[in-house]
Amino acid sequence: MPVITHMAAVRREIISMSVESFTPTALQFTHGAAHKVKSLVDEEGNDRLKLRVFVTGGGCSGFQYGFTFDEDVADDDTIVEREGVSLVVDPMSFQYLAGAEVDYQEGLEGSRFVIKNPNATTTCGCGSSFSI
Repeated sequence: MPVITHMAAVRREIISMSVESFTPTALQFTHGAAHKVKSLVDEEGNDRLKLRVFVTGGGCSGFQYGFTFDEDVADDDTIVEREGVSLVVDPMSFQYLAGAEVDYQEGLEGSRFVIKNPNATTTCGCGSSFSI
């Protein structure tokens, strides 16, 4: 079962000798996505890498999703852990991704990470751009 941890809360709780974490209701990290992240991290030989998901302005619908691998985690990042790997989201992006699912799909159009976002009112054909 994935765990979401807010780093600022973790640091506060570590001081009082406990760690705050809770079951994910805000952002889902699927088995398929976690499995692919683990495979890519193993291939790179760097177990500090985490999949960072972010939202920026742009694309044909106003906002677009981005994915990158990152070793760093900011105090206010949200971390979703599953199967020994982590997905990281910054606070600005998290507000657009609340309730979304991050998955990995393989098909005729190729392989890619995809986001199923219930907050998106419209999406473009490629699935990487959306509006709210």
